[in-house]
Amino acid sequence: MNAFENALKQLNKAISHLSLTPFQIDRLKNPERIITVNFPVKMDDGTEKIFHGFRVQHNSKRGPFKGGIRFHPQVDMKEVQALAFWMAIKCAVCDIPMGGGKGGVEVDPKKLSERELENLSRSYCRAIANDIGPFVDVPAPDVNTTPQIMRWMVEEYIKSEKEKRRLSEKEKEALRATFTGKPVDDGGSLGRTEATGRGGSFVLLALLAKTGERLKVKGERLTVAVQGFGNVGYYIAKFCHEAGMRVVALSDSKGAVVVNDISKDFFDPRVILKNKKEKGDMEGLGKKISNKDLLELPVDILIPSALENQITKENADRIQAKVILEMANGPTSSEADEVLHKKGITVVPDVLANSGGVTVSYFEWDQNLKGEKWSESDVNKKLKNKMESAFDAVWKTSVEKKCDLRTAAFIVAVKRLTG
Repeated sequence: MNAFENALKQLNKAISHLSLTPFQIDRLKNPERIITVNFPVKMDDGTEKIFHGFRVQHNSKRGPFKGGIRFHPQVDMKEVQALAFWMAIKCAVCDIPMGGGKGGVEVDPKKLSERELENLSRSYCRAIANDIGPFVDVPAPDVNTTPQIMRWMVEEYIKSEKEKRRLSEKEKEALRATFTGKPVDDGGSLGRTEATGRGGSFVLLALLAKTGERLKVKGERLTVAVQGFGNVGYYIAKFCHEAGMRVVALSDSKGAVVVNDISKDFFDPRVILKNKKEKGDMEGLGKKISNKDLLELPVDILIPSALENQITKENADRIQAKVILEMANGPTSSEADEVLHKKGITVVPDVLANSGGVTVSYFEWDQNLKGEKWSESDVNKKLKNKMESAFDAVWKTSVEKKCDLRTAAFIVAVKRLTG
């Protein structure tokens, strides 16, 4: 089952609880537009090379499309369609006035020089310029794209708009809202770096408050295993640690480590990050295990924060965690979902758990359009309110419909997208 088929299966489950017309269902399932572009890029040797790019735009009923741009040699259109669809669901779950978008370029950015990467970014932006804008489609960083790449793109977009018409300084500033995830000194929002992890921690704490699994006294604290130690994995581990939980296992692309004694030991994610920066890996920090083994540890909370399709029908029966917080996109297959539900494991779905990033991207867009700059504490306060409100809506629906949290999240989103 590919990512898009998985997404549609999740949607169908929610639709079964609602009375929708065939038109409403069709609109939910199909992107509004798939834009493909072939554009030239000047290389360092003076030659020009054609690159292939695209943008999928899914459901603008609530506002402009929103979602990342990825630079990757194997870009799969079905996967990107699924990601654009999930973005539409995610924005609706968090009650953000935006739809879903996703796009990218078929390229291995590691094979490009800095100048070639800049040329590629600017040229791609030019190629899709007529199909984006602060009230049309608002891209952001994704796989292999960075705040610096967003800076180049927003510069190029403003330049292309200036060629069409005279712009006031106020109009130019508002056009910065076309891209989010920008550097803070170029219209980016404070708090964006930690936003996905911080948002996930707000959702987790809200769940623990509801289920009575309150944080326990030292020695009996909740145990956490985090798969993935990139930006999202590091921050969710750090926030869990700061909230008084015991982080007992961590992993990166090279493998995983678990504490020597899971009943009492724990990792400090800040120390692990420092060690990883100095030595390049997690070697010698605990017992070495595989990423696969990490998923099956006897912990209270399992947090997949790396790749999709990690929990499948093959390993779902061996999962021992009481709660799974999906910080990665699509880490659990539909078949695994059914097994976990039968086992009584609570799965907090990606469309809720990891939506802190898009929420603060929305805040960035809002600040740019209003010409405002919010403090980090204001951003975090607004994020907390949004995430807790989203969780409450999903939890209430789950209780009313007697369904799992993923289906409840989709029901909340679908109601907002069709209402």
